[in-house]
Amino acid sequence: MDDIFVGRLMTADPVTVSPDTLVEDAAALMLDESIGSLIVTDDDNQIEGILTSTDFVEIVKDSKPKAKTTVERYMSTDVMTTTAQAPIEEVADLMLEEGIHHVPVVDDTEGLVGMLTTTDLTAYVSGLEVRSPPTLA
Repeated sequence: MDDIFVGRLMTADPVTVSPDTLVEDAAALMLDESIGSLIVTDDDNQIEGILTSTDFVEIVKDSKPKAKTTVERYMSTDVMTTTAQAPIEEVADLMLEEGIHHVPVVDDTEGLVGMLTTTDLTAYVSGLEVRSPPTLA
């Protein structure tokens, strides 16, 4: 992979917004475009920042007053899964084809045994080992 450069893999013309874009509009744009981030640029196309799906988690957490809405209302129910024995290339292809970033790993007897993410795949390709974050209860 030493002969593959960023320009070959990058997404050209990423979706951008201005700093004064409303977060509701940004969220709608991210959903419409099926993307996980927006680059915030000024009038000269210079980067001011980035807004990611993770930032929206923070927005919901900090919202006042609390909505008291359960996750059931918004969760995806058509979850793609894999097994621990599945070839990594097969799962990577699935993630690209379906536009997903998280694939639960299941076992017939134990149920959920793990999670494979795009971060895991990136770490594998780079040769770095990523420490798993603590599990939320």
